[in-house]
Amino acid sequence: MKNDRGSFRIGSHKQLLQEVRHDPYKPKRKIPSPARCPDCGAVYRRGRWRWEAAPRVTAVARCPACLRVRDRLPAAAVTLSGRFLASHRDEILARVRHCEQSEKQTHPLQRIMAIAPQGRSIRVTTTDAHLARRIGDALYDAYKGELEYRYNKDDNLLRVSWSR
Repeated sequence: MKNDRGSFRIGSHKQLLQEVRHDPYKPKRKIPSPARCPDCGAVYRRGRWRWEAAPRVTAVARCPACLRVRDRLPAAAVTLSGRFLASHRDEILARVRHCEQSEKQTHPLQRIMAIAPQGRSIRVTTTDAHLARRIGDALYDAYKGELEYRYNKDDNLLRVSWSR
């Protein structure tokens, strides 16, 4: 129902909504700031992870990306396949690594965990779903082909498939 100002009026009752927590690696409580990751050296300051010199760090906290690598539990997997991949393998993998490097400069939690051959295809696992999407989009923009995204909420895993 609209009120006199033309906007909608919220009812007198309040809805209690709980935040849906999809990422088990998101910290459950606030990390002391500043903190440094002992594995990769990223610094947590002002609510986010950054690449910078650590100013007199008093706290040590492992970043979510390093936790994922340690647990071998990727947030996303990109599967590359097709005849074009066989003839342009090095060029395609260079593009994949370039995507990681450009994302990693400003977003330390977006990293490639592994690049592993699986028969005639290649599987790239990442610590963040955004990086996997960027890799898929970059390959499609450069080489076209077929690109598919599948997200499984139960596994909290994005699967990206690119083939040509």
